[in-house]
Amino acid sequence: MLEIGMVGSEGMLGLQVTLAVDSVPLQASVRGSGTAWRVGTVPFNRELAGSRALRQSLNCYLQVTLLQFTSEARCMRFHQIHQRLARWLLMTHDRTHADSFRVTQELIAHLLGVRRVGIAKAAGAFQRSGIIKYSRGVLTVVDRKALESQSCSCYDAARKTYARFMP
Repeated sequence: MLEIGMVGSEGMLGLQVTLAVDSVPLQASVRGSGTAWRVGTVPFNRELAGSRALRQSLNCYLQVTLLQFTSEARCMRFHQIHQRLARWLLMTHDRTHADSFRVTQELIAHLLGVRRVGIAKAAGAFQRSGIIKYSRGVLTVVDRKALESQSCSCYDAARKTYARFMP
């Protein structure tokens, strides 16, 4: 398992339907609580065909998603584990709309494609610096500004992309 994108309340799964593609070789997992809508393909396509505003909005979201995939690949290749962890924590913080969320170091390691020991080391440094608090599978962002300063440039680029295409 390797994470290539993250969806929160701003987005959707199943963008392939807007492109008239039946399936994609990707797997989605839900890692937080909340409410979601499930819409069948036929009613969704009916709404999509009748609404230019919906098509435009989904085209913008598709652009954001494609740019996110590109950014994820670049980040994996060029940035250090602590920078990637900071970016992932910020993105999760943005999408959960909560300072605390349940997550294990093992899961983060799998999602970022690194060894758990690398995540433990980076998270430990963040915790000693007072940036995060981690206990029994619950991670709390304590100092978001400091976390932003530890992140690679990918987070800021993603934030600006969302602001540009998803007003």
